[in-house]
Amino acid sequence: MDLSIIIVNYNVKHFLEQCLYSVLKSLESLKGEVIVVDNNSVDGSCQMLNDKFPAVKLIENKKNLGFSKANNQGIRITEGKYVLILNPDTIVQEDTFRRCFDFMESHPDAGSLGVKMIDGKGNYLPESKRSLPTPKVSFFKVFGLSALFPKSKIFGKYHLGYLDKNKTHKIEILPGAFMFIRKSVLETVGLLDESFFMYGEDIDLSYRIRLAGYENYYFPETTIIHYKGESTKKGSINYVIVFYKAMIIFARKHFSLRNARLFSLLINSAIYLRALVSIIRRLFFSGITPVTDALLIYIGFYLLQPLWARYKFGDTQYYPTEYLLYVVPVYILIWLFCVYISGGYEKRVPVVDLLKGIATGTGGIILIYALLPESMRYSRALLLIGSVWAATSFFISRLTQGTIFNTVQILFKKRKKRIIVAGSPDESKRVMSILKQVNISPVLIGLVNWHNLWTSDEYIGDISQLDEIVPINRVDEIVFCAKDIPSHEIIQTMLRMGDAAVEFKIAPPESLSVIGSNSINTAGEFYVVNINTLSHSFVKRKKRIFDLVISVLLLLLSPVSVFIVRHPLGYFRNIFHVIINLKTWVGLASVDDSDSEYLSGMVSGVLTPIPVSKQKTVANETIKRLNLLYAKDYKLSNDILIIIRDFKSLGN
Repeated sequence: MDLSIIIVNYNVKHFLEQCLYSVLKSLESLKGEVIVVDNNSVDGSCQMLNDKFPAVKLIENKKNLGFSKANNQGIRITEGKYVLILNPDTIVQEDTFRRCFDFMESHPDAGSLGVKMIDGKGNYLPESKRSLPTPKVSFFKVFGLSALFPKSKIFGKYHLGYLDKNKTHKIEILPGAFMFIRKSVLETVGLLDESFFMYGEDIDLSYRIRLAGYENYYFPETTIIHYKGESTKKGSINYVIVFYKAMIIFARKHFSLRNARLFSLLINSAIYLRALVSIIRRLFFSGITPVTDALLIYIGFYLLQPLWARYKFGDTQYYPTEYLLYVVPVYILIWLFCVYISGGYEKRVPVVDLLKGIATGTGGIILIYALLPESMRYSRALLLIGSVWAATSFFISRLTQGTIFNTVQILFKKRKKRIIVAGSPDESKRVMSILKQVNISPVLIGLVNWHNLWTSDEYIGDISQLDEIVPINRVDEIVFCAKDIPSHEIIQTMLRMGDAAVEFKIAPPESLSVIGSNSINTAGEFYVVNINTLSHSFVKRKKRIFDLVISVLLLLLSPVSVFIVRHPLGYFRNIFHVIINLKTWVGLASVDDSDSEYLSGMVSGVLTPIPVSKQKTVANETIKRLNLLYAKDYKLSNDILIIIRDFKSLGN
């Protein structure tokens, strides 16, 4: 056999399909095989392969093993004279494999080969050819000198920019997206180093090939498309950390101790620098919207005030300067605060939430206005005119920034809900039969397993993969089968998925179907997890503000409270911890060590739904059930009652 092609796939079904069509066409001129190693994708990749590419050998991993381990799985079963490690987000030409094969056959010194790569827009990808990332080369790359002087033999060595991209060259490092390797060389130097989970393994293997006396070639006589980064978010700080840490592993493995330390220092400096830039950038973009809102509202008042004064009183200077200096800024702060509380600064803003925040702010301002002395009531009419302008400016700001979520769709088009059901096959079918009776006409995307307990072709992943399943499949709603999924798993998942734009529903096991019912609340006793679920971002903000208010009140009450609470020092310590968000006044109760992941992502509570006097005697199942009731229908009033009930224990 001439060639064995190995493709590691992870949640890029559509790219994989396109890649395989081009691969099979290019393979027609050679005797070869295609091996796809799937790293536990949840987007239906394996089903697509079975349906459309039955001749492709498929290895289905039950978890994400990383790039190196997955490729090694494929390499171990290859039969070809040459092995090609290929990314799924690539498209090869019809003659790519034949040209590479012929070049390797005519160059016995070649251990491996890479080709010219372009992105989806036709731009040349400089990583098609690279040099060894020594400390000096990496320094020039990390601090931008290679980008400033790409053609320089000193500063531009990382991507070898001084070498003609249209000519064949001997190079040091090949890109992991396309590595055409002689099988006998792999048997000599070994497979990919599995200590690299992702990134860096291509540098390590390329370096070992050269150490063994073989050459790596850049071969531009054939070109492939590499969409570059469809499997990873390369702009994220997480990518920077993972990539640079891979470089540190490489340095410790191949460089001298002195150089490895220097390299590690350089890389860690780069990580902190990129993290700082990322934080500054995030603060800038998170603050630009409220600043824009405030400026727009203020400009409106600045222009409206003299116009109204001239119309009403015939004097543009009727209102004192204090009005624009102090009163209007207070109005603006109230509007911004209320819009924030209502979710108006989320990435995707429903119109109704934005209007709700503006209306609440206006109502609050009017209430405060009514309580002020006559001398400070400047103009009720101007306030109302200004509130209309505030609403208009908020709306204009969101439209221009593109944060109004599906405005046209919400107002004019009703889209069918895309749902997934977590549970056993039988229970899931029963729940779906209930949902089909209601008027939402949902679209079932698939079933979700629980610790891979059940077997069915309808399962698209496990409950631990919901972070990936939801965005990839554009899921609107997750339905949990309470008969099959323990309540602590449901809560943990809700907390973990709280900021996702997805709804949660729970189907009790004792529910019965009601034929012909058109209400989701009456169809077989199927009930909806209230929108005030503890995981919702709006509720998190509300609870955080509640904690801060209670902390201030408890500080004011401290002269009396210290004689009531059991542990006065702990009382002040808890106030401090709540203020800095290390604790919340009321949180979920903990369970035994076997459920240590139960409270992941949730700050601990000073108090819990379980009375302090009974915490040592309540069974775990009862704790989980009470936690579920507290979390799924969260109310501030419940927190107030719990604090009053266990006031003496606020110092615990």
